[in-house]
Amino acid sequence: MAEKKQVPLRISEKLFADLAAWAEDDFRSINGQIEYLLTECVKQRKKNGRYISEDIDAPLDVDIKKFTKR
Repeated sequence: MAEKKQVPLRISEKLFADLAAWAEDDFRSINGQIEYLLTECVKQRKKNGRYISEDIDAPLDVDIKKFTKR
């Protein structure tokens, strides 16, 4: 296995908390989650030559009323 590079990363507390929760849901460490997300982004970039999906701004198919408090 190739040696991994260490990269200092500064992120907001909010982003860190969101990543930590996501990592826990996926049974990964925060470092593992960040590496996974970066790997997936690079794969997508190599696949279609774009940084983001073409439908990034497409409306979500979600019933928001179901999630709002009354």
